[in-house]
Amino acid sequence: MLEMMRKNALILAIFALVCTAVVALTHRLTQSTIIEQEQAQLLRVLDELLPESNHDEPLFDHCVLLTSPQFLGSKGPLPVFTAVKNGQPQGYAIEAIAPDGYSGEIKLVVGVQIDGTLSGVRVLNHNETPGLGDKIELKRSPWILSFNGKSMTDEKDIRWAVRNDGGQFDAFTGATITPRAIVKAVRKVLLLVQQQPQLLTQAPACGASL
Repeated sequence: MLEMMRKNALILAIFALVCTAVVALTHRLTQSTIIEQEQAQLLRVLDELLPESNHDEPLFDHCVLLTSPQFLGSKGPLPVFTAVKNGQPQGYAIEAIAPDGYSGEIKLVVGVQIDGTLSGVRVLNHNETPGLGDKIELKRSPWILSFNGKSMTDEKDIRWAVRNDGGQFDAFTGATITPRAIVKAVRKVLLLVQQQPQLLTQAPACGASL
């Protein structure tokens, strides 16, 4: 009996090692492809939020890596792209994290014009529930477009919440947590632009690390 248990344990251990090796190898082989796809998605989003008519210099020439857990929801640095035209900033595309989604973190890019008006918001990635929380994706629902043209007077602006909480943004039936997390994250980005605009240009340049 004991010998049989040892044999089964050995088989399970070998099986686990093989599976781990396969997963690790697959991850290694597909990592460059995943990075390329993420870069392509980011470029599409930047083009939507900061179109070429808003800048005459490459966005990647005006990219900084900003660390601000208070405003960006992450302890790590996140890129901020500045649209510059005729030598003057016209707007920003700011990556941020909504840490309190229903299924974890939601990664966003928030487009803000120089006057504090939102040019748009896009979701880069998330793990929200298919059919419910994934309506934050533009390909699933136009909900994310409800941020277009919105602005905030100050941090006491009560409109910056979902309607269930007395604000101006619709929630999804059965999935209020997800839109609430997005609204909260975008609100913090607007607070960053209002209260600490110097941080958007003084952070270290992105360089080759992006």
